[in-house]
Amino acid sequence: MKQTLRYLNIFERNVTFLAFAALVIVMFSDVAFREITGTGLHWSRQVGVYANLFVVMFGLGVASSEAAHLRPKFADNWLPKSLDPILNRIQEGLMCLFCILFSVIAFQVVIETFRDDVQSMVLRVAVWPFQMIIPTAFFLTSVRHLIYTINPDLRPGEGANSGIE
Repeated sequence: MKQTLRYLNIFERNVTFLAFAALVIVMFSDVAFREITGTGLHWSRQVGVYANLFVVMFGLGVASSEAAHLRPKFADNWLPKSLDPILNRIQEGLMCLFCILFSVIAFQVVIETFRDDVQSMVLRVAVWPFQMIIPTAFFLTSVRHLIYTINPDLRPGEGANSGIE
């Protein structure tokens, strides 16, 4: 399980980095062309949106791998600390189910987009491969939280041997 988390972490970080680099390069190129020639790259905004989709969706997994995702902490001390082990498993299990549910819903949207042959007007390419990032990222995040549910010691910030090196 630890090895799975490690490879998942490496994959998500690399995709997020590459997508962010593409976003920066495309946006910088658009601004540079606009300043030099007076007109920008007409496709840059659409490519930037797609790159940002990769950054956001795979960034979700990166945030989860570091326990940096948003969560309400105001109720952390409402229950006794002795319940933390069971509450942590419940929390991770609920997060796993949440991500699976969103993965299924997003996949249904992708199927409809594929059936309708929706095309990007600017890039003139099918939209569904880019949309497929959403259910994929949610599924990978659900795998991570399933592992945390099964083995809470692998959760970031939990225990002496926690997280992924």
